[in-house]
Amino acid sequence: MVHSQNQPRLKILPASSVQRKPVGHSLLLTCRPEVPDTNLISDLRWNDNRNMTILPKPAGQSSPLIYTESIAGGTALALIFNSLQESMAGTYFCAASYSVTEKLNAAVVVETYVAITWKDAPTDQRPLMGTDYIVRCEVTANPPATVDWLRNGDQIKSSGRYVIENRGLLIKNITEADDGVYTCRAAVMATGELKNREIRVEVQIMPQVQRLPLVMDAVEGQSFSVMCNATGKPVPEFQWIKKGTQQNAADLDRFSVNSITGQLDISTVEQQDHDNYACIARNPAGQSDSVMKLNVLIRPKIIEFINITVSENEEAVFVCKAFGRPAPEITFRRYGTVEEYSIGLQVSDDRIILEQSTDDEKGETVGTLRISKLATTDDGLYECIARNRGDVAFKVGHITVEYRPIFDHLKALPPVYTWEERPANLSCFAQAIPNATIEWRFNDRRIQDLYDQNLHIETEGLRSDLIITPRDRRYYTAYKCVANNRLGSAEHIMELREARIPEMVPQAKPRIVSATSITFDIMAPPVEPGLPLTAFSVQWKEQFQNDWNFALNRTWSPDSPYIVEGLRPQTAYSFRFAARNVVGLSQWGAYVDQSTPRRSEPETPRILHTPIQDEEEDSDPIVTSPYADHFDMRWSIPVDNGEPIDMYRIKYCPGTKVNGYWTEMEEHCIEQDIARMTNYEMRSLQADTYYRIELMAHNAIGFSKPAHVLMKTARGESDHSLGTTYDVYPAGFGGFSSASTLAGSPTDVILLLLTVSFVCRFVFV
Repeated sequence: MVHSQNQPRLKILPASSVQRKPVGHSLLLTCRPEVPDTNLISDLRWNDNRNMTILPKPAGQSSPLIYTESIAGGTALALIFNSLQESMAGTYFCAASYSVTEKLNAAVVVETYVAITWKDAPTDQRPLMGTDYIVRCEVTANPPATVDWLRNGDQIKSSGRYVIENRGLLIKNITEADDGVYTCRAAVMATGELKNREIRVEVQIMPQVQRLPLVMDAVEGQSFSVMCNATGKPVPEFQWIKKGTQQNAADLDRFSVNSITGQLDISTVEQQDHDNYACIARNPAGQSDSVMKLNVLIRPKIIEFINITVSENEEAVFVCKAFGRPAPEITFRRYGTVEEYSIGLQVSDDRIILEQSTDDEKGETVGTLRISKLATTDDGLYECIARNRGDVAFKVGHITVEYRPIFDHLKALPPVYTWEERPANLSCFAQAIPNATIEWRFNDRRIQDLYDQNLHIETEGLRSDLIITPRDRRYYTAYKCVANNRLGSAEHIMELREARIPEMVPQAKPRIVSATSITFDIMAPPVEPGLPLTAFSVQWKEQFQNDWNFALNRTWSPDSPYIVEGLRPQTAYSFRFAARNVVGLSQWGAYVDQSTPRRSEPETPRILHTPIQDEEEDSDPIVTSPYADHFDMRWSIPVDNGEPIDMYRIKYCPGTKVNGYWTEMEEHCIEQDIARMTNYEMRSLQADTYYRIELMAHNAIGFSKPAHVLMKTARGESDHSLGTTYDVYPAGFGGFSSASTLAGSPTDVILLLLTVSFVCRFVFV
């Protein structure tokens, strides 16, 4: 229809005669009069597809699905659709009156369609591995939409494991490899609408708990831990259930559960924890469990082990009772030893039998150690040992062996000596269980019945002392000690003898004579058992003196060197000797005349190292150093022969012995004077090398004769100025070593070659 510009009409905006909108969307249609004078417009309204007038929104109320609203200062009327529904499709009319008499009309067709809507298409889906799973993607649209699937940008076609259905994409026997992002693509050709829905698929794996041990042991009073392991995707969480009470272990006192690692901890195990426990692993794919039995072990306790007393030659029955779970095993052993007795007859001693009886229900064990023909050597401490899987317990008991009195400890004692009516003490103590009583006899008569004032008995504890005052010789005789207990008696003879001074010294000989001292060897006179010598004495005077009253004296203990010092050189002396015991000094004897020599150089020092080898009788002794590069030389102080030693001279040279002759390397000799010492440390020595050492003592008169020794250093590296290592051997030791070290300076190498040439010259003579 063509309207002139000035002809009154109604115009609907948007201007299209057909408005096509998706369901659920909002829509605004405006009816605007186009008239010369808008003041002449009346009764402006909208009618719906059933030709019913659409009312404006009621004041103060929420907006209805469809309503009208006056706009543009009342010159236009809007039709508002809050949410289009399929039922709202149809023709809508705008009507008005102009100048009262002229009726104006306009119409618009509203068409609706359903847009692509994801009805059942979760963006995260977690199928269970091994199942046939439909990746859900249901689409609603009007006109209907077509759906296809993509993975990683590639289109999926229905074939094999993949089937495209109305509900979604069916994946048969889904595996972990099917994890990924899938695209559900919906298209409506009529409207040109295209939508994609990305769906993340994560294949879940049901937990699988690794099988726990059927039984696990926990010790009462100790801590306990067990780990539960499981596979699954996503990572499962763990729970422990105490089966007997169906309690969650995490809620129990002393229990703790790590839900991430599956570890069950019991801080202190109690007997009530004895039960079955299930470890349950859960994730969204399901759950799995494994059951183990917690066997609470009760550590052994020895509840009875009583000391026993048994007479000699009878049978000892030693009983030990113990409790624990499981019932413990019981063994015995002598306290302080390692070897335990075994069940049954002992191979090492057929008198001993170990028996054992067990009550598993009560958890009690009785161990019995039987010893037949009990001997005194069986007396002592024994250890009962009770052990089970939980622990081991120990307890010590004592077997006391009763036996008749014995005097074994007194049999080796010497007689008792006294003299000059001095009181003597005869002590008697008998070994016996039970304790023995002691009585004394003199000439087979009880001393208690003699009332002899010279015989007095004192008793203190188990010991009895007979105090004898020998007023005459008849008391120097044998006395009998008699011990009694209920198992028997024993006798021991003790002898009182009269002590006398020693006999004369039979002989004394000078062994070392110097200008100022003489060392003697003294032959001791025979002695009585129990009456030892306590000292030797010497008197000496110059020979021209006849009176011994002016002699000098010296006394030595029997185990010391017998040296007379302070003598004058070149002087003749007379010596006599005596021995002393507790009674007194013997008569003088063993007369010796000896002259001292003139003052002279010291005697030869004595080297204090033990030789390891002598090649020949006249060869130098060989000693070894434990070190490769040094040696601590030690010697004893020699006799100075009248003048004090003021120094020592030591000289040591490396060398070798060829055809019986010692050859020194003079250019390497070291000579050193030493203050009055008795040791010298030789340093910077060659490893595995022989050295000839010469030592002399010096006094104001001169040097002593030298002491010689061959010393060999140990194998090993040397750190010294020569920079080389020699193997120098005397004849018979294999000659020079070929393992010389040439890694020194050029000077060192030249020195080594000269040394080898020097030695080889003697080897091939």
